[in-house]
Amino acid sequence: MTKGFFGNLINGISGNLNQIDPNTAKEHYGKFLIDDEEIQQAFTLIRDVVIFTNIRIIIIDKQGTTGKKMSVKSIFLINIVDCEMETAGAGIDDSEITITYLTNVKRKSNYENTKTHKFEFPKKANIEGLYKWLFSLAYKNRLEINDIA
Repeated sequence: MTKGFFGNLINGISGNLNQIDPNTAKEHYGKFLIDDEEIQQAFTLIRDVVIFTNIRIIIIDKQGTTGKKMSVKSIFLINIVDCEMETAGAGIDDSEITITYLTNVKRKSNYENTKTHKFEFPKKANIEGLYKWLFSLAYKNRLEINDIA
């Protein structure tokens, strides 16, 4: 076992995502992609995987002792309406990005149903680019939903 393995294990135990190569993610999880969908970034958390594509965020939760059973959840990028970032402090804090997204099918309804999802990253992870991308999506979506775009 190498030092990298222990670092990944400690990050996994503490709930942190570790970045993986998009090509590696496509080899393993390409079966979940639809036509014209491309992986932008991918992260692992011990056995679980989070994939950011040009269409959605795919969250793969491997379950059971073997990990053969899995839950696959999608959050469509067009439904993201807010994004928050918290960087790590001097202590044992980690970095976080929390997104708020619409759960109703019609984005232009008389009411909004929203949920949030928090992603935790290792302390040294550079999450500013991912935050900027998600926040720009939220801004664009808000303009479109409110007929300002």
